[in-house]
Amino acid sequence: MSTVEIETRLFIDGEFVPSSDGAKFDLYSPFTGELAAQVHEAKDVDVDRAVESGKKAFPAWAAMDGSTRRTLMLRLADLVDQNISEFARLEALSMGKPVSSYMDQIGTATLRYYAGKALDIHGETSLLSEGQLNFSLKQPYGVTAAIIPWNVPLIMICFKVGPALIAGNTLVLKSSEKAPLTSLLFARLTKEAGFPPGVFNVVSGFGQTCGDALARHKEIRKIAFTGSSRTGKLIQKAAVESNFKDCSLELGGKSPIVIFQDADLEKAAKAAAFSIVANSGQVCMASSRVYVQGSIMNQFKPMYLNAIQAVTGNIGDPLSKDTGFGPQADTQQHKSVSAFVEQAKNDRLKVLLDSSSGKDGKGNFVFPMVLHDVPDSHNLMQEEIFGAISCLNTFKTEEEVISRANDSEFGLYATVFTRDLNRAIRMAKNFEAGSVGVNISSPYYCQDLPLGGFKQSGTGRELGKEGLDMWTEVKSVYVSLG
Repeated sequence: MSTVEIETRLFIDGEFVPSSDGAKFDLYSPFTGELAAQVHEAKDVDVDRAVESGKKAFPAWAAMDGSTRRTLMLRLADLVDQNISEFARLEALSMGKPVSSYMDQIGTATLRYYAGKALDIHGETSLLSEGQLNFSLKQPYGVTAAIIPWNVPLIMICFKVGPALIAGNTLVLKSSEKAPLTSLLFARLTKEAGFPPGVFNVVSGFGQTCGDALARHKEIRKIAFTGSSRTGKLIQKAAVESNFKDCSLELGGKSPIVIFQDADLEKAAKAAAFSIVANSGQVCMASSRVYVQGSIMNQFKPMYLNAIQAVTGNIGDPLSKDTGFGPQADTQQHKSVSAFVEQAKNDRLKVLLDSSSGKDGKGNFVFPMVLHDVPDSHNLMQEEIFGAISCLNTFKTEEEVISRANDSEFGLYATVFTRDLNRAIRMAKNFEAGSVGVNISSPYYCQDLPLGGFKQSGTGRELGKEGLDMWTEVKSVYVSLG
């Protein structure tokens, strides 16, 4: 596989540079198994270089007029849109996202939203104390860091870059070793857009070295992470043990979708199917626990299975425009999801739609699988699988299903389908989840409302005003008028 024109170096101080010791890691296509690129691997020395670059750039960037930062961000969004086919190609090469479905991964709406917030970073004023004018300021942290996952790299870049840079911070971003190429393309576009050197830096590497170095770096005052709950705990621990840097985490999910007997069943079936099949099931908010009221299960079941097969479409080469369902991101991810498939069979769970690993012996494929009447305590109902495996169970009453839906350590997304508005509001209030869909399911979200999780699904929020606030510190100022 050709590696021509693929940028693989680190991006520090506005330039692409090799890793300090020349180390590289191999990136393989999850479909062909062929070498896609050899990417420069950042170590702690490279993290130091990137942080120093951000530190040097911070004073001028923080002092820059907000309208100038807005202009740069809008210019960047335009460049990302213009290069979207190349982003699609690089993600298909590295983690297997089909180019045919890439338009839902663009993410530039987030950049444009936060560009519009550039002149809306305000504190508050108080005249309640005699002889005083008191007010608060919202100011950037300084050098900040972000660690993004491999499943939707461009969206996650935009989630972090938009608010971090508009707030006046400089940023060091670590890409996933499974999908580092799009972050480097994005870095090139920040330079083309005119962002000053050091404002945005990219380091490619592994969690135990590069990621840990960022989490422990004492010059970094805020870090944001999206990924697994296990890794999120390690990052928060490192942040506390170093300099108590502010830490926001968007972690895993085991999202329930509840379908009542009065729901639009066709709409619910299509939404539930898309939620679990999209991106080969590699979505943190995927609706993997499907609860259907008992009286409609026989009617809903074939609709759901047919919808899953329709959404799956052609299975094959992610670079082909005819492919709808790609491979798992790499052999490690394939092995992890396949283990759940084997456990379902070994435990003799009822299978409605079977799954097979591989396709003519080629590619890291795990096809969609639907299980039926899985005990709530089973680990396929409790653990995040990150593959297109769903459990379809029945329930009788509203009280019963809300209890079962909340019986999870995760709380990222929850969904209810019903025509009863009062019931919909009750369910929305009672779900232990950061986002709730009513007659619409994940991965739907909107730019102007916060996104995040309850319980082990994370801390802090992204998107909306709250997402911008996460990248600022608040300072109170007291002025005597005596």
